[in-house]
Amino acid sequence: MNFLPQLAAIAGVMLLACASPGPDMLAVTSHAFARRRSGLFAAAGIATSHGLWATLAVFGLGIVLTQLAWLYEGIRIAGAVYLLYLGVRILMSLRQEAGAAEPAAAAQQTGAAYSYRRGLLVGLTNPKAAAFFGSLFVTLLPAHAPLWAHAATVATVAGVSICWFTAMALLFSTARVQRGYRKLRRPIDAAMGVVLVGIGARLALDH
Repeated sequence: MNFLPQLAAIAGVMLLACASPGPDMLAVTSHAFARRRSGLFAAAGIATSHGLWATLAVFGLGIVLTQLAWLYEGIRIAGAVYLLYLGVRILMSLRQEAGAAEPAAAAQQTGAAYSYRRGLLVGLTNPKAAAFFGSLFVTLLPAHAPLWAHAATVATVAGVSICWFTAMALLFSTARVQRGYRKLRRPIDAAMGVVLVGIGARLALDH
């Protein structure tokens, strides 16, 4: 059976999901503002989390997670706490002296491992990913799909994710964007902090 139409549909839906504003995008752009390498590693962390969620969904565990209320709630709370932590950290950094460590600068100072880990954690602590990938595969992949089709689906998800977020990291680390960021660093960081706190609070209150 030819699964190319299903894989193309999954790639299209995944691209739309990646392009929508959210903590994944903020994690990548905040690191890319510091330097390109940090943004690329954050993008790799996000793509890894998407690949892991997709793998769980292939084995039907994505749907199982949404049915286990205690586990879903644990992931939701962890995600909310982590996003609140990131947002508060950004806002608190604005009160420090000029040149003090801030999220973008921290990514630059701590290195690739920190950037990758932060991207990975942002992606893994998103409980909506379980429902998204589970429903995506159930809707677009037939139940009798062979193993290679599932593997190709995971590869498609990870491929779209890494391509999109790598492109965003490259875009937000260009010289022109860097110049604009240096001029508007404080309002941009303030906006990022407020958005992250808002997403975290909404996630914490979302039942």
